[in-house]
Amino acid sequence: MSNSVSLCVAVLLGAAMMANGIFMLVSPEGWYFAVPGITSTGPFNQHFLRDTGLIFLLLGGAFLLGAAQPRSRVLLWTAASIWLSGHALFHFWEVAAGICASSVIPRNFPAVTLPAIIARALTFWAIHQSRGHEAKAV
Repeated sequence: MSNSVSLCVAVLLGAAMMANGIFMLVSPEGWYFAVPGITSTGPFNQHFLRDTGLIFLLLGGAFLLGAAQPRSRVLLWTAASIWLSGHALFHFWEVAAGICASSVIPRNFPAVTLPAIIARALTFWAIHQSRGHEAKAV
């Protein structure tokens, strides 16, 4: 991936996560009914949705700040990728444990699994880039 493409993807991912987090904070009930499949996961819980909205603000901020600050990029993107990957794996575990039907996997893919995959790819790119710069500095 080129620098400009990777940074553009990081900015888009960060902006999307920030927008999601803001939506969850400003209108948790609106978010609950707008996102496909959410209503089948349990009853509306305003507190939980706002807590999760804060997490998405943090994640989005990590990708945006990392795009702007190369020295902090690996740390910020690694931390965000760990949470996103854990979130995606938890969704797969729910299927494996019989909590959810396997039909949720494709439904969840665009909003849960794909961001985790993109975040991990960006993080691996950032690690590779940082190692290249370290090698040049020595």
